[in-house]
Amino acid sequence: MTTLRQPRVASGWLVFLLIAVVGLFYVKWFPYYNRAFVAASQHSIGRSILMGTAASAPEPSWQAALDYAIAYGKAIWQAMVLGLLLGSAVQALIPPRWVARALGEHNFGSVVNGGLMSLPGMMCTCCAAPVVAGLRAREAAPGAAIAFWLGNTVLNPAALVFMGFVLGWQWTGLRFVLGVLMVFGLGYAVNRMVTPAQAASSRQALAKLIEEDEPGKAFSRWIRILGRMTLRLVPEYIVLVLLLGAARAWLFPHIGPDIGNGVLWIVVFAVAGTLFVIPTAGEVPIIQAMLSLGMAAGPAGALLMTLPPVSVPSLAMLARSFPPRVLAFVAVAVVGFGVVGGLIAAAVL
Repeated sequence: MTTLRQPRVASGWLVFLLIAVVGLFYVKWFPYYNRAFVAASQHSIGRSILMGTAASAPEPSWQAALDYAIAYGKAIWQAMVLGLLLGSAVQALIPPRWVARALGEHNFGSVVNGGLMSLPGMMCTCCAAPVVAGLRAREAAPGAAIAFWLGNTVLNPAALVFMGFVLGWQWTGLRFVLGVLMVFGLGYAVNRMVTPAQAASSRQALAKLIEEDEPGKAFSRWIRILGRMTLRLVPEYIVLVLLLGAARAWLFPHIGPDIGNGVLWIVVFAVAGTLFVIPTAGEVPIIQAMLSLGMAAGPAGALLMTLPPVSVPSLAMLARSFPPRVLAFVAVAVVGFGVVGGLIAAAVL
């Protein structure tokens, strides 16, 4: 039985790694490598997806919702497909004991592993969400999964490089320092929120997963999980993106010199950035456009820390993967990091 099991486990690993490496190279690594040269030479990576070159977002309407959803969809659809493939493959092709070994302990070590494993992904918060859901279904510790989720966006190496060439390396430094604190600090805090009863329940669930794991049925299970995940996550995701696209004018007021470094403006933009959804590195042209319109550095610093890590759609996509208090804590903490980032930017940038 063991001799039959080992080749099947190895074939599952091979398929998973093939999808991850080929998919990330095609969707992320190679395009971002080329875009880095564009950022270095032109000091721009494109127009702001939020409002283009205008000083105001379009008034709430069906057309505003549709326009944003189409623009956003064109930017992320390949990464979303890859996220769904990887999120389902984690549950079907990777033995649960391997996930538990790397990410299953409720300690800081698993948080570090989750954060470091996120770096090659470079996905937006919504595209990373299916992978996070897959890890949690395999009983990855909540703090490790949170570190993986936040690390994809906040510590995205490509976004940090784009930021340096487009906005200035002082903005990259601010994002990196606060990003490290956010990813590993919030991951550690979430693991500390796990009660002994929850930890015991997780161990029991993991033991059941290991006992029921049948490598011979991995590929058929993968297709079933992929179908269920797609049907559950994609429709609500589309609806929420449409709603946020329509609500742009409410979340982001007219941009101009009147938006200064006051604490109220910093808090407002920190909350708006936490709620809104953008593609990978979309914060760079958004902040560039807003600064060019005369907005102060404080609100820009708030957006720097809050636009990428979470959004209403990504929080909804992970509603079944974490207790509500964990997601609420992460969302509030991201707002807090945005306020801190805004205050630092107002003082030194």
